[in-house]
Amino acid sequence: MADHFTLRLAASHLLAPNVRHLAFERADGAPFAFIPGQFLQVHFLYADGKPTKRSYSVATVGEGGPVQRVEIAVSYVQGGAATALLSGLREGDTIEASGPYGRFCLFDTDTNARYLLVGTGTGITPYRAMLPQLRQLIAARGVEVCLVFGARTEAELLYDAEFRAFEAATPGFRYFSCLSRAARAVPHAHDRRGRVQVALDELAPDPARDIAYLCGNPDMVDQAFTLLKERGLPVPHIRREKYVSSR
Repeated sequence: MADHFTLRLAASHLLAPNVRHLAFERADGAPFAFIPGQFLQVHFLYADGKPTKRSYSVATVGEGGPVQRVEIAVSYVQGGAATALLSGLREGDTIEASGPYGRFCLFDTDTNARYLLVGTGTGITPYRAMLPQLRQLIAARGVEVCLVFGARTEAELLYDAEFRAFEAATPGFRYFSCLSRAARAVPHAHDRRGRVQVALDELAPDPARDIAYLCGNPDMVDQAFTLLKERGLPVPHIRREKYVSSR
């Protein structure tokens, strides 16, 4: 059964012009236990008093076990009720939340040779949380990991410096940036022009060795899912999480 708790904002900063990184701590001082890939729900009231909630993947990078900070990335939606709540938070302010939820996680029973992790927008956040697990998998069984991040411009590549640093320090991990509108000012080796399908085609998905994760814009998830099925990946080896902007 999911836990319900109060979160207090400890720190925040802008990741992109319309995306904010928020780091919370539980008001009761208890640690937060989760599996990378899971999400929490933020509970609040509409202006008319009707209760509602929004879901956010946990972005915290931990080394196993409970963590002290619960980190999320929030996209701002014009006129959105959650935007009105979260954009006005200051350090020390509190919100109500519950979790963790979800099974968009790496499975101990997987025996694949490669992971294809595909994300757009804040759909990249669960992969940030998975980085320590991925390092362990690469070391333990030589798995290869390809992270494919689709964005319009360089400014929208959330956690870009962290992913590039992880790539530089972790043989077996490759990070592809797919930019649909404008290239980087200083291009990197694995930059690609276009949408995530460009990199997926290049990586030649192989049903004999690949498991894919898709997270982000529903159109991207559906299109990439179709591409992977056409390449022969069985449906259980294509794991999906759709992000829908809600008002």
